[in-house]
Amino acid sequence: MSPRHPAPLRPDELVTPDWLLPLVRACELIEAEELSRFVPPADGSGRHSAVLMLFASGQGSVDDADLLLLERASTLRSHAGQVAFPGGATDPGDADSTETALREANEEVGLRRETVDVLAELPAVYLPPSRFVVSPVLAHWREPHPVGVVDHRESASVARVPLPALIDPANRFTVSHPSGFVGPGFEVAGLFVWGFTAGLIDRLLSLAGWAQPWDTSIARALPAG
Repeated sequence: MSPRHPAPLRPDELVTPDWLLPLVRACELIEAEELSRFVPPADGSGRHSAVLMLFASGQGSVDDADLLLLERASTLRSHAGQVAFPGGATDPGDADSTETALREANEEVGLRRETVDVLAELPAVYLPPSRFVVSPVLAHWREPHPVGVVDHRESASVARVPLPALIDPANRFTVSHPSGFVGPGFEVAGLFVWGFTAGLIDRLLSLAGWAQPWDTSIARALPAG
């Protein structure tokens, strides 16, 4: 009988695609303050969680790469309808942030962890509204396979969003929220991406050297509902 969770590859067995190397190297050196102006409380408070930033490329280049995102169900109490990375709160049995991110991705979209190479764990950042301490986990989808919504009570849709569409300045704008929040936004693959997820994508594009100048004066309001 095969093990429930196949053993992860050792660091010396990982092969990072050339197109992802600049991002991996940048993520290995980044500080939390470079990801967000909100860092985890010094007293250790907050609920820990992790998200999986999963990149894939069929032809081995940025030009045909994609990023896995999901749209949260509109009936959820918090962050309803928002676009997010797979991820969620840490369970007591999770060994680390990588375990949390992979477990949640399996539960949410059916991702098989043996098809994924985890490349870096970024410093945790803080989300004041929900009091979550979030650890972003960067990974390469070595063997992509079909994924989709596992529980419609939690997720409305799952998408592999083309990386060139996220890079394209025509799909970028500034989002303002009634709370006073102002940050980057994207509209790609029928998804309106804003908030924490858009901010993290914005940073990833810049860190990797993929970002192109875009017009930050173009402002968009959040979709109704």
